[in-house]
Amino acid sequence: MEKTAELTKPKAIHWVDGSKAEYDKLCKEMVASGSLTKLNQDLWPGCFLARSDAGDVARVEDRTFICSLRRTTPGHQQLGNPYTMRRKLKEKFAGCMQGRTMYVLPFSMGPVGGSMSQIVCGLTRLSLCGREHAHHGAHRNRCFQGNR
Repeated sequence: MEKTAELTKPKAIHWVDGSKAEYDKLCKEMVASGSLTKLNQDLWPGCFLARSDAGDVARVEDRTFICSLRRTTPGHQQLGNPYTMRRKLKEKFAGCMQGRTMYVLPFSMGPVGGSMSQIVCGLTRLSLCGREHAHHGAHRNRCFQGNR
């Protein structure tokens, strides 16, 4: 997280805890900024409409690459050298979070405490996508205590 923050230069870093209070606060902020539209609460209680900018999507096929040193990676036509791609991405991501908040989403990949589970972090500029991921907050906080 520190390396990414150093590269992207966010104005603030927010560790998502997944609490109801945090969710309500973020929804209120996003409605005020126009990022969310509150739906009819009689018909759709607790529901919002969020629209994505067509130019700001998570995945675009012609910009999706599998980076591997092995040229035999199956299932994808656009292969890239991981070292070359890392250099390109560092150039593109340099300063890209200026003026924005970076949200850190710790979550468990697999059942909390499972023998193969891992506690990992996702980094995003979108504030609400972590509500579902952060629902193991108490356990996650014990795992990360002192390591922020």
